[in-house]
Amino acid sequence: NSVNSYKMDEQSKQERFAVLIDGDNAQASLLPQILAEISKFGLITVKRIYGDWTTTSMNSWKKVLHKYAIQPIQQFRYTVGKNATDSAMIIDAMDLLHSNDVDGFCIVSSDSDYTRLATRIREEGLFVIGVG
Repeated sequence: NSVNSYKMDEQSKQERFAVLIDGDNAQASLLPQILAEISKFGLITVKRIYGDWTTTSMNSWKKVLHKYAIQPIQQFRYTVGKNATDSAMIIDAMDLLHSNDVDGFCIVSSDSDYTRLATRIREEGLFVIGVG
């Protein structure tokens, strides 16, 4: 019986994913499809979206936060032409990477600034999905 229960435990173990969304560079209308696709790979345990929630450009995201239980992360735009959202998302991703609480990441953004982040996560042996 211990062999059978061990096999069941191994089979029932799901990969844990963090979904990190760059709200400035992603479309809220695609969220249902994105979450459905990531769910095929494992259990989504972290859902965060980054942006300046004081701007009207985030209004479409405000409508889906509650429905999909996404944690909004406020990041003010301190300087014109600089995107503080990128930095906040990268710092959180690295914190999650070193916490060992997730087995993979989904980075949602049409911004190529996250290429090095994805490479770094893969260097640690974790699975990374890029959407955007």
